[in-house]
Amino acid sequence: MDSLDAWPEPVVAVQSLAEAGIETIPKNYIKPESERPSLTDVSSPNTLQIPVIDLGGLAEGVVECRATMKAISDACRDWGFFQVVNHGVSVELMSKMKEIWRAFFHLPMDQKQSYANSPTTYEGYGSRLGVDKDSILDWGDYFYLHLLPFAIKNPNKWPSLPSSIRETIEEYGSEVVKLCELLMKVMSLSLGLDVGDFQEAFGGEEVGACMRVNYYPKCPQPELTLGLSPHSDPGGLTVLLPDHHVQGLQVRKAGSWVTVQPFPNSFIVNIGDQIQVLSNAVYKSVEHRVIVNAEVERISIAFFYNPKSDLPVGPARQLITPDRPPLYRSMTFNEYRLYIRKKGPRGKTQVESLKAA
Repeated sequence: MDSLDAWPEPVVAVQSLAEAGIETIPKNYIKPESERPSLTDVSSPNTLQIPVIDLGGLAEGVVECRATMKAISDACRDWGFFQVVNHGVSVELMSKMKEIWRAFFHLPMDQKQSYANSPTTYEGYGSRLGVDKDSILDWGDYFYLHLLPFAIKNPNKWPSLPSSIRETIEEYGSEVVKLCELLMKVMSLSLGLDVGDFQEAFGGEEVGACMRVNYYPKCPQPELTLGLSPHSDPGGLTVLLPDHHVQGLQVRKAGSWVTVQPFPNSFIVNIGDQIQVLSNAVYKSVEHRVIVNAEVERISIAFFYNPKSDLPVGPARQLITPDRPPLYRSMTFNEYRLYIRKKGPRGKTQVESLKAA
């Protein structure tokens, strides 16, 4: 079994490679030909787009807004991804988060390295996922931190610079948690369940929440690598604050990669594996990846809303019928996320391995 105590090789910050002015990327970042983005992927976004949903009255608590609920339900079934506007989080706070994290990634390298992470919890500043030796790596750095439950939240592991970063993280985290709670109610009702059933299945008030701030430096050979390899998110619900000026996220749809064009002031929401399991595959998590480019850096902030880590999650009993038996076996999120922590992003192989005999 791979150890989760330490990285198998010295970790090199991708930003340090980019800022060294290299013209060719190291071979351990070059993807196999079948996994490389095509030049058309990088330069011309697909015209097909994920749904954009105006939460409008939902953000005020009016969960009876049937048209919006249907739009969310349809997006969860058909895409596993959607964008939300009028979501209740202030545009100023969203902008401040991106600005303050961009400033963090431009601090001197020794200051960032003081937060260097290990694969035990992934908390802190890092540049790789997975502990397989000699893996092909992704072209990106990140900072990972816990927000919930309070028992494992440790702001001392968060950056202290720029000066207001910890307060900004706290404010942003509490606002995005409210958005996640609202979306959980809508998804629960849309499946014919009680309004609180999804939340209860995730542990009620003992849910987990964490954040991964992604930094994708300029890349001299973007056609040979990826910022993040194809994967579905292992957790429950992901709320992404994208770079609204630089495209990079791609979603798999009908065998093709669709480049997401962020709508102004939107969040991009996607279904994770835990909700696929809980909904008995009515809602599906979807593979996505990140491309990089040679001209500009890119920052995005992924907020993960997850089940209580030691609570077994399986298909909701109300969604099990003689015609639709349980498709997955139950597993705790602690057990489930060990896979990506060891192996790194590997498509949808993990959730497929959960299928009941």
